[in-house]
Amino acid sequence: MNTGTGFRTGLILAVLVAGLPGVMPAQAARRTSAAAVSGDTGTIVYTVDGVKILHRFAASSDIVVANLYLLGGVRQLTAENAGVELLLMDASERGTGSYSRDQLRNQMARLGTSIHTQVTRDWTSMRAEATRQTFDSTWRVLASRVMEPLLDSAEVDLVRRRLLAAVRQRRDVPDALAEFVADSFAFSGHPYAVAPSGTEGSLGRITVGELQRYHREHTVKSRMLLVVVGNVARTQVERLVRASIGKLPAGTYAWSLPDTLPRRPSAALTIDRPLPTNYILGQYAGPRADSPDYHALRIAAAILSGQLFTEIRSRRNLTYAVEAPFVERAVSSGGLYVTTVSPEVTMELMRRQLLDLQNGSINPDGLDRLILQFITQYFLDNESSVQQADFLARAELYYGDYRRADRFVDELRAITPEDIRRAARRYMRDVRFVYIGDASKAPIKTMERY
Repeated sequence: MNTGTGFRTGLILAVLVAGLPGVMPAQAARRTSAAAVSGDTGTIVYTVDGVKILHRFAASSDIVVANLYLLGGVRQLTAENAGVELLLMDASERGTGSYSRDQLRNQMARLGTSIHTQVTRDWTSMRAEATRQTFDSTWRVLASRVMEPLLDSAEVDLVRRRLLAAVRQRRDVPDALAEFVADSFAFSGHPYAVAPSGTEGSLGRITVGELQRYHREHTVKSRMLLVVVGNVARTQVERLVRASIGKLPAGTYAWSLPDTLPRRPSAALTIDRPLPTNYILGQYAGPRADSPDYHALRIAAAILSGQLFTEIRSRRNLTYAVEAPFVERAVSSGGLYVTTVSPEVTMELMRRQLLDLQNGSINPDGLDRLILQFITQYFLDNESSVQQADFLARAELYYGDYRRADRFVDELRAITPEDIRRAARRYMRDVRFVYIGDASKAPIKTMERY
């Protein structure tokens, strides 16, 4: 189960809190984290024909990554057309105004490069990964897919069937189903309740005409942020942008952080399934990325993961998978996840651990070591060019300035035990649970006490 960026770091802290070996000495952790972010003189920001560009030079790497973000995510969608941007981007791989389907495939195979699309609740991205020698040619393919998708009806239907198959498969994978239902349940009434990958109903309703209209109205420069990481000159990037996406309409879109979710009581939704174990995922709404509580809640979730690992997996042997995920989005969320054959006992133990975090004491020295380990692992998870591009984009869009990435370490290390308790009390409440498994064992009353 992986519902957010904090998952792997949460598990590492779980091991540390459990008292197992592997704590990195504080001095070594400081050196690693400082090296990851210090002196970001290699990143610049500039605009070419209305397209904003973050450009990080990486002279030591022959790989160039270009991430083109279409901002807005699910705020551009409704329940009726959810999945339209994914369908549009994936269908563009089947032919454009400059390349037939076979020409696209042959060109990418000849170059040995790749283009990937991803839809999230905050944006849709198309990413090109190439070498310095193949970057120009790869960019031209990406730009053609963004600017002039052919959208042949037969090809669109092929892509639609593939996306529908993936959506239907969610019903057969308990973790995927729990995550899908939990988002719509926890964020009911909020744009995040809309699934960016769509539903069977929405994908089935989208016509080729609607795709064409959506492309015409929403593929505009004001929605775009381009992040380039690699050994490529600014003049080269400017030339490529000016000859391609710089020619698109400007549009009137303006990025802003979405509103937070109104308070609502805890609740539980049960899906009866004959499974060998029961899957439980609860979610609560966290603060916006510009809140001082954002990082405190991130660390609180990691600490809670450690406590749950120790008590429920190590001591009690009630599960093989338990965590308290932190979901890194413009409006964060967190949760409680476990698979268990003893849901009543397990949920009560999880509640006690949560109350202990909210009201108990946190050793400042231990917290310092945990945060240093968290920082080290976070930057290890963000060291590739692909991950650096996303890291820069998050800093720019979530915090309003890509240079906030430089202050990430200091902001984490400034977190105090009281900051963590405050964030835990303020946000780790009103949890809305999805339970998949034996409905007769569902601990509804216990879940509604969170």
